[in-house]
Amino acid sequence: MRFMARHGIAIANVLMALTRSPSAPTRPAHPKVTGPDHPERGDVPGWVMITLMSAVLVAALLALAGPALEAMFNQAMDTVGK
Repeated sequence: MRFMARHGIAIANVLMALTRSPSAPTRPAHPKVTGPDHPERGDVPGWVMITLMSAVLVAALLALAGPALEAMFNQAMDTVGK
């Protein structure tokens, strides 16, 4: 939930920055969130690792099951074409 709330605020700040007139004063998006030791900083390397592991898993499954999936698809297309 904190992830969505934090990113929702960030998206709102970007939208406000895009719609603000050039002469309007600017202020930092999160003045209290500074420094690397903030508890809501997030775990970017962890998310990158999860994403890469998921991509590798999908590629491995596709490599193993690809011929069987292709055969099933071709059989289905032949059945529909008749």
